[in-house]
Amino acid sequence: MEFLRPTTWAEALAAKADQPDAVPLQGGTDVMVEINFSVRRPPALLDLTAVPELATWSRDGDRYRIGAAVPYSTIIAELGGALPGLAQAARTVGSPQIRNRGSVGGNLGAASPAGDSHPPLLAAGAAVEVESRERGLRTIPAEEFYLGVKRSALLPDELIKAVRVERAAGPQYFAKVGTRNAMVIAVCSFAVALHPGERRVGTGLGSAAPTPRRALEAEEFLAAELDWSAPLEPALLARFGELCASAAAPIDDVRGTADYRRHAIAVLARRTLTWAWQDHLERRAA
Repeated sequence: MEFLRPTTWAEALAAKADQPDAVPLQGGTDVMVEINFSVRRPPALLDLTAVPELATWSRDGDRYRIGAAVPYSTIIAELGGALPGLAQAARTVGSPQIRNRGSVGGNLGAASPAGDSHPPLLAAGAAVEVESRERGLRTIPAEEFYLGVKRSALLPDELIKAVRVERAAGPQYFAKVGTRNAMVIAVCSFAVALHPGERRVGTGLGSAAPTPRRALEAEEFLAAELDWSAPLEPALLARFGELCASAAAPIDDVRGTADYRRHAIAVLARRTLTWAWQDHLERRAA
């Protein structure tokens, strides 16, 4: 196995263009596990840890740009106020050691349906910056990034550069169900983001379909039925949970059954929307 270690972004793009089969490596929290258990044996590893610009984040007005290698611990410590849904998801990732190494860029690169960062990115309407030496930079909306189980819209010679996310315009929440309370892969997960200025609610489902996805019918239902100045009606909340569950396409596996996942998605959808709505009404009253 060849080991490539560029020190600039230009060198990284050149290496990926010359060896499209090279697997990018940053935190290694997914890649090294797969290699150690002989799940994969790539011809080359492309170590990006020496490319400094990937490990920084910046702000332009209300838009945040998070480098692909910014660790979860930094998102928790520095971006929790601006991007609460993403920070909540980051807190549920592994152990402190994993949060110090793992990143949203790595989560996107793995494209696992169970990745914790995917639901809040979808709910917030995030976009992914990717680049290649030949075609340059392009931006992919998060909802178009996931193509299948561990398959993404990345082309063979492209690398993930950053994630763009707007500052939260309203309350955001993330919740997941696992086989234990900590350091666990999600049996299923759900994120909600309120966008009061647009009178809409964003959603994101994780580990409940071949790809992370939004519950579009549930979003459309809330856009038509919500009264943004009143408490949630129980019937509306129940219907929202049902529509979110119907958006799922889960499987039976060692972590849970398809029926359980659908039930849990409905519960998580009702729960997170209730939390977010309470915050929304309190902010209106303040």
